[in-house]
Amino acid sequence: MSLLTLLFFSSLLSLSKSTSLKPHPLPITPLPSSQQLQWQLGSMAMFLHFGPNTFTDSEWGTGKADPSVFNPAHLNATQWVQIAKDSGFSRVILTAKHHDGFCLWPSDYTDYSVKSSPWRNGTGDVVAELASAAAEAGIGLGLYLSPWDRHDGAYGKTVEYNEFYLSQMTELLTKYGEIKEVWLDGAKGEGEKDMEYYFTTWFSLIHQLQPGAVIFSDAGPDVRWIGDEAGVAGSTCWSLFNRTDAKIGDTDPLYSQQGDGFGQDWVPAECDVSIRPGWFWHALESPKPVAKLLDIYYNSVGRNCLFLLNVPPNSSGLISEQDIKVLKEFRELKNSIFANNLARKAFINSSSVRGGQFGAENVLEEGLDKYWAPEEKQKEWELYLEFRDPVSFNVLEVREPIQMGQRVASFHLEMRNVKSGKWERVVRGTTVGFKRLLRFPRCESRSLKLVVEKVRADPLISYIGIYMDKFSDSGRNSSKITITRTLLNDS
Repeated sequence: MSLLTLLFFSSLLSLSKSTSLKPHPLPITPLPSSQQLQWQLGSMAMFLHFGPNTFTDSEWGTGKADPSVFNPAHLNATQWVQIAKDSGFSRVILTAKHHDGFCLWPSDYTDYSVKSSPWRNGTGDVVAELASAAAEAGIGLGLYLSPWDRHDGAYGKTVEYNEFYLSQMTELLTKYGEIKEVWLDGAKGEGEKDMEYYFTTWFSLIHQLQPGAVIFSDAGPDVRWIGDEAGVAGSTCWSLFNRTDAKIGDTDPLYSQQGDGFGQDWVPAECDVSIRPGWFWHALESPKPVAKLLDIYYNSVGRNCLFLLNVPPNSSGLISEQDIKVLKEFRELKNSIFANNLARKAFINSSSVRGGQFGAENVLEEGLDKYWAPEEKQKEWELYLEFRDPVSFNVLEVREPIQMGQRVASFHLEMRNVKSGKWERVVRGTTVGFKRLLRFPRCESRSLKLVVEKVRADPLISYIGIYMDKFSDSGRNSSKITITRTLLNDS
């Protein structure tokens, strides 16, 4: 009798043992909030750096540029949003105010804003136009309000400036509908005036005014910075974190990249990077090639993070054609790889099952509500995939149902070698979380085994993907490994 037949009857037998549903296992804390879950499910967001720097060829404005320089003749927020949506981004985040202090909305607390510019004859509001376009397209809106303000005279006077800052934050969070993310950082130039930001008060006000929003900073409270501006997470990346061990503007980059397997807080990471060398648009700069964007995707989304890609509008107020072309190529390339999950062609079984509703077949359905759960108190946690015909592949995807907590600390993938009668390791990984993607030299086989090695609690797996990426360096340049085998002599 073939292994495929044995696995089939074994699965039927396990289902027939009981007709009653076994309850779900206990979640393991810390757990994500509903806002954090929604944020993680979005996978990718688009940053929009825009302001006077766009017109002065600057990155950090001095706060002294005349408002008249801001005059984007063809500004079209609908174009920004449509490009983001078409490219697979779930939300857009705008620099409503950067370090120069210039406001892209007509703030009542300063004249250094769009109302003092010639754009729309001083009646324009970039935030309003973007909010309207995002709502119409059905994607989320986020805002960045720089704590550092190089223009306003209150900066350096702690109480006075915090009052000013919170007043502007209140404007942004009460006049433009639902805000999904508020983005903060600790950027400040050397030798700048010394003052304290009342971050705890800011966080409380943001959650009060926009309870559905997540707050980003070096230290959370909801989403953390990954610790670099290259878009790359650590090869180990926990959503667990200790906020008490982090400080905005002064957090160990390695701690930010890896998280903390013993952390008491759920603070997943966001990987920010610009499509161009600078964060603002500069005429002489060009976008990254599509292969680089794909590599960043593997090292951000594929490492349990959200990919935040900055795509700066140009001085006309539009996203440049160069950038649009690369984004289109990125979308097409990503879809060509991940639209065809080869695992769906396999018969799947497991070393054990907690109950019928937690069977191994659940890992072939996308979503968090169904998952494979093993029996309690096991020492081996394995999932087996058997194909009728050999398949070629070089990418593994694994997901956990993160609403139940992050559990897996290490795992590996094996193939069966007919000559030795043993399983051979293909690739090893550490943390999984919402999504883990691993690339390796191209393989061909009929039999695969996912082995979970170390866990915080009994592992739960919500999805497995097996893909052929013909475009990555690991797929183009590596030697092909072929494992031909018989379905007999399984061990």
